[in-house]
Amino acid sequence: MVDGPVVTVRGESYREADPEIARFSVTALARDRDREAVLSRLAERAAAVRVLLDSAESSIDRRETGDLRVWPETRRSGERVVAWHGSVVTTVTVSDFTTLGELMLRLADQDQVEVAGPWWSLRPDSPTYREARHDAITDALQRAREYAEALGAQVTDLIELADEGGTAQPMMARMAFDAGGAAGGGAPVLEFDPQPQGVHAAVRARFAITRPVLS
Repeated sequence: MVDGPVVTVRGESYREADPEIARFSVTALARDRDREAVLSRLAERAAAVRVLLDSAESSIDRRETGDLRVWPETRRSGERVVAWHGSVVTTVTVSDFTTLGELMLRLADQDQVEVAGPWWSLRPDSPTYREARHDAITDALQRAREYAEALGAQVTDLIELADEGGTAQPMMARMAFDAGGAAGGGAPVLEFDPQPQGVHAAVRARFAITRPVLS
């Protein structure tokens, strides 16, 4: 139990920082009337993707094989299977953006391969999150002092501090595809402009203040 007046405030902060990592997905696809043929082609195409990723290992931070799906395509009028489909997804994480466009284009050039992304983000332990939380606490203290000053009082102690959570706000990537190199016999160039990532932090704080001067 606090003996004396208390002021409760909310502190917030918003920061933007350059992305630290980028993720994209690579999906190998196959379709055929024969299920075994689909499985065989899917394995071949997934292996080709692995070989290409192996060749770029030095620029890849992490890669993970995700969903493997094989499913039948049936006619609407019944359960007769008219074709089989298959897909396998690999998620790739990189922190070196200089070769990102080239790597994605090389993967997209593979037969029956779909590439999606990139999705930019900060690392989970990025110092930007800590800095945003510190700024939110500073903002809360400043607000408490302003309220106290308006009452002719002063902040004397911290009673409670609660983290109200924060959110990272990833932004869409801008990209530019330059096919001019291909027309001259060179390889096409895909350039990305990584956009800043927004980080929001908020705290709720209760401060003890001296007796206000209301006269």
